[in-house]
Amino acid sequence: MNWIEVNVYTTTEGIEPVCGCLLGVGITGFAIRDAQDFEDFLNDKTGNWDYIDDDLMNLKDCETCVTVYLADNNQGADMLAALKDEMARLKERDTADAFGRLAVELANVREEDWANNWKKYFKPLTVGEKLLIKPSWEEYDNRDGRTVLEIDPASSFGTGQHNTTQLCLELTEKYITDKCRMLDIGCGSGILSIAGLLLGAEEACAVDIDSNSVRIAAENAEKNNIPKEKYAAYCGNILTDKELCSRISEKGEYQLITANIVADVLIAMAPLFGDFLTADGIFIISGIIIERCEEVLDAMKAQGYTQLELRDSNGWAAAAFRI
Repeated sequence: MNWIEVNVYTTTEGIEPVCGCLLGVGITGFAIRDAQDFEDFLNDKTGNWDYIDDDLMNLKDCETCVTVYLADNNQGADMLAALKDEMARLKERDTADAFGRLAVELANVREEDWANNWKKYFKPLTVGEKLLIKPSWEEYDNRDGRTVLEIDPASSFGTGQHNTTQLCLELTEKYITDKCRMLDIGCGSGILSIAGLLLGAEEACAVDIDSNSVRIAAENAEKNNIPKEKYAAYCGNILTDKELCSRISEKGEYQLITANIVADVLIAMAPLFGDFLTADGIFIISGIIIERCEEVLDAMKAQGYTQLELRDSNGWAAAAFRI
């Protein structure tokens, strides 16, 4: 398998939160280059050194960087999109600008080239009992009469290949009701909300902190012949933007909410789900690595929510709750 080097540029203070975000999206291996290590060496008066290792010398005046390697396939592209989303969220929380630029850059390959190369791995995929996910450039003989969802994720998370997305789609299929209103938080490519509409929802609202994701979600809704009056996509952070929350709620409450994000954001959002749901509404959460599953579930239960179901797949978990 080929691998793509991805560098996240930050500061010494940003190393811990950046690595926390990496773990949250399922990236467990990374390397750190930090100029502070060179400064610590210079200030170390306890040893006598005859030479300095070249690797240590190369840290002098370097920009702090966390490096990861992602598979050169569609899952790697999904992971890159998820990583970019998390860096955007971290940047918004970093009001003191302590964590640096938090730029995500590919080494030795143009992102545009990679975005085209991995398309060869993105094939039609059946999910649950009703859905078929396919890219627009692939043909499919739909002999089993599945509901076809065409998705072109571009640089946003959500091809349907990732375990978290599949878990969310399966739970959406199970709990969605005809003519319901749906809210998709952290929409990425829009795959969850578009699937909801194709499965019977009357209208859907999608929101993401990344403006590029919002644009792509709207484009994917159009590809699937979703009328514009049934699909609204907004950019912003519902944790901090009260005006955005008002826009999301202006047409009333929702019977179904999906949030496929990461553990820390889900925990922070726990008090908000009830603000958007109808009295009998259901919300589905995913993007949770197994190691943090209990922590997230406890946060939801602390708000008085009732857990309806928990599913897991290859180290990831998703759950459905009712108020």
